[in-house]
Amino acid sequence: MTPYDPPQRDLRFVIEELIGLDQVSGLDGLETITPDLLEAVLEEAGRLAADAWAPHNLSGDREGCQLRDGQVHTPAAFAEAYQAFVSGGWNGITAPTDWGGQALPELLGSAVTELWNAANPALALCPLLTASATELLARHGDETLRGRYLEKMVTGEWTGTMNLTEPQAGSDLSTVRSLATPEGDHYRLQGQKIYITWGEHALADNIIHLVLARTPDAPPGNRGISLFLVPKYLPDDNGQPGERNDVHCVSIEHKLGIHACPTCTLSYGENGGAIAYRVGETGRGLNHMFTMMNEARHKIGVQAIGIADRAWQQARAFAAERIQGRLPDHTEPVAILEHPDVRRMLMGMRAQTEAMRALALVNAAAMDCARHGTDPGMREAAQRRVDLLTPLVKAIASDWAIEVASTGIQVHGGMGYVEETGAAQFLRDARIAPIYEGTNGIQAQDFTLRKVLKDRGAALQELLAEVAETVTATETDSRLADLGTALRGALNGLQASTEHLLNTNEHDPRGTLAAATPFMHQAGIVLGGWLMLRAALTAQARIDDGSSDPFYPAKLATARFYAVHVLPRAEACRPGVTDGDAALNGLDDVTV
Repeated sequence: MTPYDPPQRDLRFVIEELIGLDQVSGLDGLETITPDLLEAVLEEAGRLAADAWAPHNLSGDREGCQLRDGQVHTPAAFAEAYQAFVSGGWNGITAPTDWGGQALPELLGSAVTELWNAANPALALCPLLTASATELLARHGDETLRGRYLEKMVTGEWTGTMNLTEPQAGSDLSTVRSLATPEGDHYRLQGQKIYITWGEHALADNIIHLVLARTPDAPPGNRGISLFLVPKYLPDDNGQPGERNDVHCVSIEHKLGIHACPTCTLSYGENGGAIAYRVGETGRGLNHMFTMMNEARHKIGVQAIGIADRAWQQARAFAAERIQGRLPDHTEPVAILEHPDVRRMLMGMRAQTEAMRALALVNAAAMDCARHGTDPGMREAAQRRVDLLTPLVKAIASDWAIEVASTGIQVHGGMGYVEETGAAQFLRDARIAPIYEGTNGIQAQDFTLRKVLKDRGAALQELLAEVAETVTATETDSRLADLGTALRGALNGLQASTEHLLNTNEHDPRGTLAAATPFMHQAGIVLGGWLMLRAALTAQARIDDGSSDPFYPAKLATARFYAVHVLPRAEACRPGVTDGDAALNGLDDVTV
């Protein structure tokens, strides 16, 4: 596995030149962010990611996790790597200073999150979930719970988990059976939860589990679900970990990838019941949990981008060194990097990764505006943008990460199919991302039904109006007009698909469900094209101003590749939208 090279230049380009740092630096509470601070934070985070985390990615995969005598043992090097992360204050980079955080924008926090996940996605899942848990607790926990737990979770001294799934309750959480019985100022919780990421470990002094469960008199279905906080160790009078709570890891999963991340089955209440504290209102647990889930969905998309970037770096380095085959105008063998088909694969990997990086950071900037906007109207508009983009970022980035990682194996040829090079690990690690936090089919339904059709396409049309403005900006520049023409065609196709769903959903809801994934992919491809065209416009302007930075011609080339090779996929999605579920009916005729 090649050393990790953090993509500092592209991250800064997207933040400073494509989005504009001033979009967040003028918001309430984010005034401290400056270009110099941005550069310093990215540089220091990149150093830690490359030097302290990335070297243990391959070895951690091979060492894996073991459950012995009720204790989960993670790769030996992870403890030091995690402590370096905590000591540097990285866990609370976007959290308020009142809770020990640094109050930096989510825009910067998301960029840094990509670095951790590119360097070591198995380890990065631990702080990823902790950050999402702190957001939930800050928003829905009462003063007592926030005072007792939040600061230590913000610093990373204590980690957090999400406990939803049970053996009979996966995507449909209405069948959750875990039971929380009132007892004085707390509850006694009993039940079993499965697939709990970093559910047991010794990297931190305590683990704070956020658990969905029912109370004894709860009605059936989602309305009967409440949310509870269950610490691994009960804090003593000094706020330090004290008595062990009645929650234990009884098994860990043997998985396709992320071997160094313990995915646990947790048993609550084998010895009388785990002490638990209700978070938020009774019966609104699932609503509260969506705060954490939506945070995690965006971060899983960012994780996928990090893995894709690492796969691209690995493939590029291998292609530059591997001597194989001759070109028509060469008498000697050349590096496979010179072969047109290999260059096609590498350009595709880079274009898809950079498009999704830009979309994830645009989403993050909208999060900052939603949380810190200077007036209610600004915050409401930004939240509509966040709601619209979050399922797209999660689903498109994670689907494309698999494609990018698979292409990376293809670049390696036979060497990619063996574990020694490390190329296969990227594909194995990426494969969980489309399943995490609601499968991508669920993301597609959320995007289509709740984020587009529910408001008759209003939020989407606001965004597509900006896409149209970008297209118009290319009409006076003959050098980029063909890219604008390509995007306009894809935009028109997306508008037609949207109109079709608006007109047919009411009388053909099954057809809408069948169309959701093609529609989501069509939207994701178009929005990726929009940001690549904006990048091309910015790069061309810098070149016209006299810049000799080779980054800008490379960005132009990547945008052109996207327009020619990726953007046409959007139109290919449209028949899957307009056909509804007619093409799916043939499954009924298949004999097994």
